[in-house]
Amino acid sequence: MKLCILGGGGFRTPYVYQALLRDTGNPRVEEVALHDVDPERLAGMQRVLEQISRGFPDAPRVVATTSLPEALQGSDFVFAAVRIGGLRGRCCDERVALDLGVLGQETTGPGGLAYALRTVPFMLDVAEQVRRLAPQAYVLNFTNPAGIITEAMQSVLGDRVLGICDTPSGLGRRVAGLLGLDPNRVQMDYVGLNHLGWMRRVLHDGVDVLPRLLADDAALDVLEEGIVFGRDWLRTLGSVPNEYLYYYYANREAVRAITASPQTRGEFLLATQGEFYERLRTAGEGAADLWRETVTARSASYMAEAKGGEQGRPAHVDQPELDPSQQGYAGVALAVMAAVSRDERATRILNVRNGGTIAGLPDDAVVEVPTTVDANGVHPLSTAAPDLHQLGLMQQVKAVERHTIAAAVHGDRSEALKAFALHPLVDSVQVGRQLLDGYVERIPEVAAVFDRQPTG
Repeated sequence: MKLCILGGGGFRTPYVYQALLRDTGNPRVEEVALHDVDPERLAGMQRVLEQISRGFPDAPRVVATTSLPEALQGSDFVFAAVRIGGLRGRCCDERVALDLGVLGQETTGPGGLAYALRTVPFMLDVAEQVRRLAPQAYVLNFTNPAGIITEAMQSVLGDRVLGICDTPSGLGRRVAGLLGLDPNRVQMDYVGLNHLGWMRRVLHDGVDVLPRLLADDAALDVLEEGIVFGRDWLRTLGSVPNEYLYYYYANREAVRAITASPQTRGEFLLATQGEFYERLRTAGEGAADLWRETVTARSASYMAEAKGGEQGRPAHVDQPELDPSQQGYAGVALAVMAAVSRDERATRILNVRNGGTIAGLPDDAVVEVPTTVDANGVHPLSTAAPDLHQLGLMQQVKAVERHTIAAAVHGDRSEALKAFALHPLVDSVQVGRQLLDGYVERIPEVAAVFDRQPTG
């Protein structure tokens, strides 16, 4: 089988490749096509993969190319992790919002909308090329904002596009670890949108162990979400929110912390990743070790503002160790590929078409719910209705996502204004208009969305 990785020169590629190295099933991926627009990054990442594959005689062959059609041609699976506008665009996503006193974060709030506006047109083009060049392929989308991008691509490829996020799956495994349970025997009752969901039950052999977790002070004191939200709020909710809901439940505190920090997340990554790629050019036999070192620093400062730290000097959270090649998005991606190609049925929390799973949302809306995947495709599991608070927030954010897609597809500024002004973390028409103007002015790829001839 052939796997195409879009954004193949990026940091996530070795995680996916490590998962493939440890896959012993049949059929398995034999060729990995890396696509990126930067040939130097591609060459550097090829060196990293070559070094981590030593000792694996049947390692998948790696081919790198800057030609998108060449990379896609004949692929069985496409893993998409691209960043239109690069990290400089991400820094603008953050700063335009923060300058207006609004959350600056790349997937949640107005920064995520700006990111989506410039990414949707490219990913729709990818979907059209997949339809022509690899019509049987499944697209495993990790490009953020994952829910918006997946929903846009489904308009071309239908259920062959799945959105992958490692946050819900990681939550389930961490909870199991803290309770001393086998994570393979744990099922999560989870409902939401991407970066906007709630774990409502944790079933182990048919018994809900979430009350046991919520009653355990020691467990909540080391659970990442316990640190982010506090024990009392988790107990008040009676559920464990996705960590990104910190930006809703503590919006003022988050904006204040990010504004006070010497660097935003994007600025931290721009500096550290720039240094990584510069050093990678001359790293030689140390390329893989350099990648591991950089990833460790990058991971340690993730969501630092929510954990009492700052970029570059994070607060450390003691969590059960997970093998990164088997867990996270790489593990989810491998499980989906094995389910489709080998009928190794798997249930994972994925971004999929609603199809009536959550009443109160359109059938073609992308939601994030437990989903069974097998050789016959994807099957979202039925779920209990969300409560009014959850559903109301999901409906408002889903409306914003759809306005964003319409703006990106048609080059329609009025749709974009609706998206920014109606977002619950903006909640102001005047600020929404200023956000739109600011992103158009600062990010050429956003301006290009509205400069082209409107369609339809």
